[in-house]
Amino acid sequence: MEDSKTVWGEVQAILAPFRGCFTEPGFVRFAEWVVGMLVNQEEHTITQALTTMGQEADWMALEAFAERGAWDRKAVETATVHLARSAAPLWHGYHLAAGDDTKVHRSSKHVWGVNTFYEYTARCPNRATTVLAQNWVAVGLLAPGQPWTYLPAMGRLYFRRGQVPRGERFATKMVLAEEMLRSLRTSLREGLVAALDGGYAHQGLLRGLLKDPDERVDWVTRLRWDARLYGAVEPKAPGCPGPKRQWGKRLPAPKRHGQWKVPWQEGRAWVYGRERTVRWKELRGYWRVSGPKAAVRAFVFKVEGQKKPWSLATSVLDLTAEQVVEVFAGRFRQENGFRDLKQALGAEECRAWTKAPIVRTFQVQAVALTVLRLLERRLTETQGHGWWSAPPWNRHKTRPALRDVHRLVKAASGGFGQLVHHWPSFLNRLPPASVPLHRHRRLKKAG
Repeated sequence: MEDSKTVWGEVQAILAPFRGCFTEPGFVRFAEWVVGMLVNQEEHTITQALTTMGQEADWMALEAFAERGAWDRKAVETATVHLARSAAPLWHGYHLAAGDDTKVHRSSKHVWGVNTFYEYTARCPNRATTVLAQNWVAVGLLAPGQPWTYLPAMGRLYFRRGQVPRGERFATKMVLAEEMLRSLRTSLREGLVAALDGGYAHQGLLRGLLKDPDERVDWVTRLRWDARLYGAVEPKAPGCPGPKRQWGKRLPAPKRHGQWKVPWQEGRAWVYGRERTVRWKELRGYWRVSGPKAAVRAFVFKVEGQKKPWSLATSVLDLTAEQVVEVFAGRFRQENGFRDLKQALGAEECRAWTKAPIVRTFQVQAVALTVLRLLERRLTETQGHGWWSAPPWNRHKTRPALRDVHRLVKAASGGFGQLVHHWPSFLNRLPPASVPLHRHRRLKKAG
């Protein structure tokens, strides 16, 4: 019971910032839903979550809340960002973010938001070439460390142009990613660097993130081997006819980096779970994709343990080469985050069919993953490494994994059912809600 109180107290403290996003009854249901996600390791449905905590009597209320309850998605996203910010402080003057998309397979075309997508079959030749899935474009914060940590913040569903549900607008993945990164930048109010997959190295996205000097979002992304790079524009000779040039002299592409008139440099960087030796060449100029007004730095890296060299581009001019490669390597923690959302928190097993439960379930899963990551950090700060132990089959394990946190919460969940009965005392211990009561009533009426 004491372990339950300790873990429960930490979860209460982490969930406290969300109180202002809901009415008080709605916040109780939201917190109950998140806690149910944490303690359940089998089917991540509302029914199974409540059954695990012994709260079957709340089933109808929580189902109604998921379908019709007052829910301010933007307010929940803002609270999630500020919660993640506490674990992801400024790194060399910047906050770090990662953006990518992932598909969640669904078995019926009658589920809201499902589209048909081409499935890459190079590694799975027995799978169908097209699948029914929901395609989530997600953005989250990266917390530097050893290892780095991904904290999901917000997500949007992408629909194909010919399969947009009624009442929804069509927007490309680039537009959705730009909107979320700008929203993230506004919430943080400080410099932001986004680590993007090579598929997002698109002219519209990269130029759009840099066009507003006051809300500028810098980026690090993969550079194609045949990328078109240019030097600075040389001034025209007096009296020379013709329009003003936009681009300077063409520079060798990354695949011809042997022609770059710069020496190889060497350093150490934290890449893929350990410190590695990296060698690089750097070229400053302009990239066709990012436009003639945005200076970029192009790199070719040779990373220890990697067979092929990396080619990267960034709009950040004051980070070292080692820091740039660390940021891009940290982007792959988002792929691990997608895996955790699907396998540990049931994103691949979502049972919702209509719009509101689908959107809210994904947001609850993102909040639950952030809670687990913050719980891991807080337990390590207060109890050291004594709250987890290496398994018998892996005595060389040196740091906890998400499964260790999930296992601890599951072990302590025996007392959660009794503690959930004390929601009123939980609310009384929280600070006053940041949302006025009249807005609570308006949200309740809208719900």
